[in-house]
Amino acid sequence: MFANKFGIRTFIAFAHDFVAVAVAWWLAYLFRFNFEIPASSWPFLLETLPWIVPVQGGFFLWLGLYRGLWRYASLPDLKRIFVAVVTGTATVSLILQLSGLLADIPGSVVVLAPLLLLLIMGGSRLIYRAWKERRLYGLENYEAKLVLILGAGSTAVNLVKDLAGSRDWHVVGMLDDDPRKLGTRLQGVRVLGVINELPQWVQKLNVGHVIIAIPSVSHRIHRQALEMCSEIGVKAMTVPSYADLISGKTTVSQIREIELDDLLGRAPVVLDNDGLHGLLTGKVILVTGAGGSIGSELCRQLVAFEPDRIVFLELNEFALYSIQEEFLPRFPGISMSFVIGDIKDQARMAQLFAQFRPSVVFHAAAYKHVPLMEYENACQALLNNVLGTYVLAQVAIHFGVEKFVLISTDKAVNPVSIMGASKRLAEMVCQALQQSISTNGYSGQNNQSHQTCFVMVRFGNVLGSTGSVIPKFREQIARGGPITVTHPEMTRYFMSIPEAAQLVLQAGLMGGAEGGGEIFVLDMGDPVKIVDLANDLVRLSGLGEDDIRIVFSGLRPGEKLHEELLAASENTLPTPHQKLRIAQARQVDEQWLSDLNTWLSKITVLSDQEVRDQLAKWVPEYTNKEVES
Repeated sequence: MFANKFGIRTFIAFAHDFVAVAVAWWLAYLFRFNFEIPASSWPFLLETLPWIVPVQGGFFLWLGLYRGLWRYASLPDLKRIFVAVVTGTATVSLILQLSGLLADIPGSVVVLAPLLLLLIMGGSRLIYRAWKERRLYGLENYEAKLVLILGAGSTAVNLVKDLAGSRDWHVVGMLDDDPRKLGTRLQGVRVLGVINELPQWVQKLNVGHVIIAIPSVSHRIHRQALEMCSEIGVKAMTVPSYADLISGKTTVSQIREIELDDLLGRAPVVLDNDGLHGLLTGKVILVTGAGGSIGSELCRQLVAFEPDRIVFLELNEFALYSIQEEFLPRFPGISMSFVIGDIKDQARMAQLFAQFRPSVVFHAAAYKHVPLMEYENACQALLNNVLGTYVLAQVAIHFGVEKFVLISTDKAVNPVSIMGASKRLAEMVCQALQQSISTNGYSGQNNQSHQTCFVMVRFGNVLGSTGSVIPKFREQIARGGPITVTHPEMTRYFMSIPEAAQLVLQAGLMGGAEGGGEIFVLDMGDPVKIVDLANDLVRLSGLGEDDIRIVFSGLRPGEKLHEELLAASENTLPTPHQKLRIAQARQVDEQWLSDLNTWLSKITVLSDQEVRDQLAKWVPEYTNKEVES
């Protein structure tokens, strides 16, 4: 019955300890009398065992010695054994004293017995663990991947400890640039040398994988390690970021491959969480283009601020279905609505705003693929990006939306493409609407307490977004190459999708401090050569430059060699957030907006050239001049 109740392993462990109590008591007598127990002492030994064994066994159960497995025996288990033995011995001594038997027992036996019991119980557990680990990770170690760890700090030590019980990984050494740690052993693993010695240690130890276990390390170390690993043909991996470890999202043992984000060296975004809670918590938030890269990430970020409801607005049925399948099971506590609609459809937008009454709108819906919009689709880009923004913004004003955040692009600066010019025109629409509100004080017939505040946010490319160069490069690498790059000198600004979404939220909060209508420019860091990005992806795939060829195909229609974040006539103003600045862009007035509305309402179908000609009139900085390759 005992074995059925507690499990066969628990029963065996308890039986072992039960016998250990008797053996320790017998050994104490044996040592006391120099291995020759007198015949007169045997009666006292046997008479006291029925008191000692059950009492000690009861304390073992009471203090939870059998909740864990012996193969994972550790210092906390030894502490519990110590407490159980000491407490049990004290209780046994008290019972023997009260029964008058203690006087007949040698004092050295009372001292030796618990020490021997500690040795037997603790030693047997540690021996079992050592045998088990040798069996799993010694004799079978040929199945595990040999790995070197870069770093010897607390994160690396915790990683070594976690991987000690892994069948997949066997740590053979650590590398660190701290001279005080060289030659030392941490969790049984030796610090072999400095990081620059990685190639020689990989060759010497026949290692196939390297893990960077310094979560706060700079992107230069990641790049250096990646380049060294690529040269010697081993796989480079890393631990989660410092921010993820602190937040508890991941553990140090959740190692992953190095990603492009690690090589960009972008500092974590610091958000004004209190302010964002004030803007978003308990509010209805509507996100257009919610199935796209930026729109969906915005929704993931919004969940943390516990809005009353998130309205996912999307024109693409499959994209909306996909995002619904992701969000419903992950966030059951958040009210969500998944709606299909075209932002150019004023009646549908009015219906949705009347039904859900959003307080904040994040407008991410846009046609953004530059070459695709340049020919055959120019009119649709114009209507979707400009007319759609105008219709959506007018409905937002009518229903008293507090904040309307337009996701713009660095391609709107001195645009040479239809996509860039249409997004600049969308910015100007929001600027004009904000000026109209400021002049007329109009706040919407359904919410007189709020005037809609328009905020525009410009940023460059985001890594891995739909239609971006990264997925294309990955597909080309998977096919064995070649990778097609338009120009050897082409550069772009890059940031990760989560960082872009976080800064959009922060800009949305800060917008309105200058009266609304601000254009926020994100700190995009230094521009990155596209050819360098391609080479990084090749190395991340575990290949070398000789394995995947790079060919240059020439600039495509509407593409610039280098993107800009500001036009020549624009300056910026600082903000309290180090990654956000405000662009002082050219303003437009109400008459301009009225004329634009008249023109947009008359558009049915325009040729690509007609779209270019008209955009040149409405956006003076648009040149439609392609850079020669």
